Amino acid sequence: MAEETQVDYSLSNSDTLTKYKTAARIAHQVLETVTGWCVDGEKILTICERGDRLLDEEVGKVYKGKKISKGIAHPTTVSPSSFVTPYTPLASDPADAAVVLKPGEVVKIQLGAQIDGFGTIVGDTIIIPSKENKDNEISGREADLLLATHFANELLLRLMLPPGLMSAGSEEEKKKAASEKPITQFKITQLLEKVVKSYDCNLVENTTSWVFERNEIEGKKKIVLAPSEGQKGEGVPEVGEAWGVEVGVSLGSGKVKTLENRPTLHRRTTTTYGLKRPSSRQILSEIVKKFGTFPFSLRQLDDERAAKVGVVECVRSNVVRQYEVIADKDGAAVSRLFTTIAITKNGLMLLSAPPSPDLTKFKTDKKITDTEILKILEQPISKSTSTKSKSKKKKKKPAKKAVEEESEESSEEE
Repeated sequence: MAEETQVDYSLSNSDTLTKYKTAARIAHQVLETVTGWCVDGEKILTICERGDRLLDEEVGKVYKGKKISKGIAHPTTVSPSSFVTPYTPLASDPADAAVVLKPGEVVKIQLGAQIDGFGTIVGDTIIIPSKENKDNEISGREADLLLATHFANELLLRLMLPPGLMSAGSEEEKKKAASEKPITQFKITQLLEKVVKSYDCNLVENTTSWVFERNEIEGKKKIVLAPSEGQKGEGVPEVGEAWGVEVGVSLGSGKVKTLENRPTLHRRTTTTYGLKRPSSRQILSEIVKKFGTFPFSLRQLDDERAAKVGVVECVRSNVVRQYEVIADKDGAAVSRLFTTIAITKNGLMLLSAPPSPDLTKFKTDKKITDTEILKILEQPISKSTSTKSKSKKKKKKPAKKAVEEESEESSEEE
């Protein structure tokens, strides 16, 4: 009998990285399109439905004829101003289905695609166009919120780098840098708090980044920002890992509450249980076939009303997890960014990331002044791997330089 071939699903396998990149390209493309749909008066339900159809269409165009799983890694979600968690209403819930976007509203968009179980998720925060920001200029507290989130995200990405990975100098100096202890999660929260407080904002409690694995977006390691009592992170980022990196910032206290809205976002767990109701078994079978262990919305199932009934036993038996609808406790506006990264020997590879904001469009008198923070923001997230590509590609500005330019432009306005 022939021996079974062991498949290498690690990032060292170029095929794995190609699948991640393909999923990321689809996620970026759909995010850009969905962002364009987010205008005053548009129903959130309609945007989510259209976003998922587009994800399915784009995924269907790749790896044709290959016997691999592919699909949506995270359904299209559009979360109103104070909502913290991804929000995806159902057509069968009239009140939620009627919710529309309002001009000037802070809105979070999140979605993702997966190829062969390698999922990439991306999330961005936008301001719905209004008369006040018709030239794409953002001022006041909304500017503070988006800048705080942008620079907190830039800082967190740099703090994800393993010790010594970006070190220059002799081999001895590199070894010494690599032997340093990884930054603690307490310190990570402490540093990010300095960033957001520079803009008079707060981190959203329990914002969690997870290590990604094949068919798993909530792996064995996690980083928890601003943890509440009883919550803590586990493990440290290492070379060869993919992570879903999330930053949440609030104009309020950062404390959260569970809303009464129906939880519509779910995902299958690894728990096995003999479900008693035929309707529950039928729903679970459809979930396994369509989504595997990736998140899904009840509206994506064949019969939405039957799904609302059948999923109850699945959740109660812990074979399916439901994500509660969480919002800022004070009803304050919340911003959130989600980036999927790969940690390689050359630094961070941003597989799917929110678009870089045009910092010249933000008008505020607040800025980051902490020298420790500015020094970290000045660091690159990856090494230049080719002199040829370096000369052809425009260099990305260090985050610190962006902070300084944003501050100078705000001063000129004054």
